[in-house]
Amino acid sequence: MTPGHFITFEGVDGCGKTTQLNLAAEFLRERDVPFITTREPGGTRVAEMIRELILCPDHEEIVDSCELLLYLAARAQHVQEKIRPALERGMSVLCDRFAEATFAYQGYGRGFELENLVRLNDFATGGLTPSLTFIFDIPVELAMDRMRGMGKAHDRLERNGREFHERVREGYRAQAAAQTDRMVLFDGRRSIDELASEVRARLSEKIGRKIAEV
Repeated sequence: MTPGHFITFEGVDGCGKTTQLNLAAEFLRERDVPFITTREPGGTRVAEMIRELILCPDHEEIVDSCELLLYLAARAQHVQEKIRPALERGMSVLCDRFAEATFAYQGYGRGFELENLVRLNDFATGGLTPSLTFIFDIPVELAMDRMRGMGKAHDRLERNGREFHERVREGYRAQAAAQTDRMVLFDGRRSIDELASEVRARLSEKIGRKIAEV
């Protein structure tokens, strides 16, 4: 059986990545393309428990190195229990965040050396890399306005200041510029429909099946 495609959706909080993932899932479902959706941190029972630990605002005492290792622990479980088995069954996987989030948040945001993060991530994932990554880029101020508009309480990472999130945004942009072969940087200020149309076109091209617009 031909392995499926691993496709990730990235960007700062409020960028619209989850909306686009859900629209992409609807597009594939309508065309009978086998796939699953999942998220990071999370996706499995153990990884979701780690997610709660990482993001709970009551856990302010978590130090940066502990945060990093918790993310990687959740990813290791996620990859081995859910992502790899789905890919090996020939299913595509649409994932809300993956390794690029670690490089952006813990690398650019927290200041950990990227070379070390690459080695640690490779250990956690067994070298698994997405075949296609969509990054939705928006100004941090707009992202914060959107989050306020949602009326959702900020989690532990969202409580970091503007300078932190500016570094995260720059981390995403830098990764997209360095890996144009598999990363697509979108202007997240564009309309939902415009972005969804481009995502669908890229999915059709990558998956290689006759799933073009009807």
